[in-house]
Amino acid sequence: MPHPLDYLQRILTARVYDVAVESALEPARNLSRRLNNHVLLKREDQQPVFSFKLRGAYNKMAHLKPEQLARGVICASAGNHAQGVALSARKLGTQALIVMPVTTPQVKVEAVQALGGTVVLHGESYSDAHQHALRLQAEQDLVFVHPFDDPDVIAGQGTIGMEILRQHQGPIDAVFVAIGGGGLISGVASYLKAVRPEIRVIGVQTQDSDAMHQSVRAGHRVQLHDVGLFSDGTAVKLVGEETFRLTRELVDDFVIVDTDEVCAAIKDVFHDTRSVVEPAGALGVAAMKQYVERHGLQGQTLVAITCGANMNFDRLRFVAERAEFGEQREALFAVTIPERPGAFKAFCEVVGPRSVTEFNYRMSDADAAHVFVGLSITRRDEAARISQQFEQQGFRTVDLTDDELAKEHARHLVGGRAPMARDERLLRFVFPERPGALLKFLSCMNPAWNISLFHYRNQGADYGRVLVGLQIPAGEESGLQRFLKDLDYPWVDETANPVYRLFLR
Repeated sequence: MPHPLDYLQRILTARVYDVAVESALEPARNLSRRLNNHVLLKREDQQPVFSFKLRGAYNKMAHLKPEQLARGVICASAGNHAQGVALSARKLGTQALIVMPVTTPQVKVEAVQALGGTVVLHGESYSDAHQHALRLQAEQDLVFVHPFDDPDVIAGQGTIGMEILRQHQGPIDAVFVAIGGGGLISGVASYLKAVRPEIRVIGVQTQDSDAMHQSVRAGHRVQLHDVGLFSDGTAVKLVGEETFRLTRELVDDFVIVDTDEVCAAIKDVFHDTRSVVEPAGALGVAAMKQYVERHGLQGQTLVAITCGANMNFDRLRFVAERAEFGEQREALFAVTIPERPGAFKAFCEVVGPRSVTEFNYRMSDADAAHVFVGLSITRRDEAARISQQFEQQGFRTVDLTDDELAKEHARHLVGGRAPMARDERLLRFVFPERPGALLKFLSCMNPAWNISLFHYRNQGADYGRVLVGLQIPAGEESGLQRFLKDLDYPWVDETANPVYRLFLR
């Protein structure tokens, strides 16, 4: 593999502009004002396929020999690389077979087909699609175009770093780059560190798809058992060998962000650009906000690469709902109020002038009532102060602002107690959003178990979050563990969660 400095020449001579444009480096005025730093957005969402991926794909394919192009190409992709390969294939006059995970947003599937690519859906993540693509490559004698672990692909992505320095010749303190398999950050870091080594390169991953961060920390590539699918563009179980080598050597730091922070960042980008980026495209902004707060940065020049904008429109419902949490503008509480005259008034006095975003109440017994309430806040630490104020008035309070069960399900189920649901276990799953997913669940389940609760709410994503109550007799723990292993869906046991015990038990 090339030495990191060799990538400088590869990037300077990369062939990308037959299909790509030099994307804008725009000031984000609202973010700059809020963060008290000079924030710039590298607008890769403006590319013809709304993603940076066509840079590396075209550079790789433009270096193929004519006889290789005549055989046709194949790739595996969560969507954006697929569009880059399809567009490049059309430009170079060859055929492209694209293997995509079944979880790929429909907007990306249709975009690939519109560009002339033949789509095969297989597996639940990029890694699953990759293995199937390798089998098809061998069977059909096609040329494989890797989405990240290839020097020509890395060099193509590195032209983004070259453009950033050409477009802003003044000081740059840090550049925030999303990481899936590592091609983008490897290319950008290779150029920046060769030309301006003082610039900090910060890698960004989601907390449920952090294969590169774990690998760098461990000193070897770590393969994840499963990955989160909200940021489908970075949902990679195993990073590349070459991208791992370059990232470990060149990247200065990592920031791990959660779903709420990403949703808030999508909203931030929209406010500054009036464009809607996909979750992966907002990772850099989410990380920048966290990094500025953590290190107390002021007056610095910070760049975030908005690397993609292939977003399913229906997913915006989920983004809008969760952005308030990511922006630290809403807090959720479970408050226990004694059933006596004046108690509710005392509760409202604690709430005071704050806006109530949600309120759910159901009488539980003769002595106490449990209230599920959402309140507008201006800072995350305000939630703790409100909780303390409730406690000082004698109201037992649980702060649910960071509780996934509360945000995803319980707010829609409050009051649903079931005295008959004895021996109930509450489990939260991520189902692939495809025909047969529920049937697989039911087929794996012991037919003697009864489903006592089932909650699903379509969020416009290509996976479903499902809450299930199962009545499992004592002594069948081993059977439950076998069921969960055979099912092989991501799951969390929520039976001990205080939200469940307060509102649903």
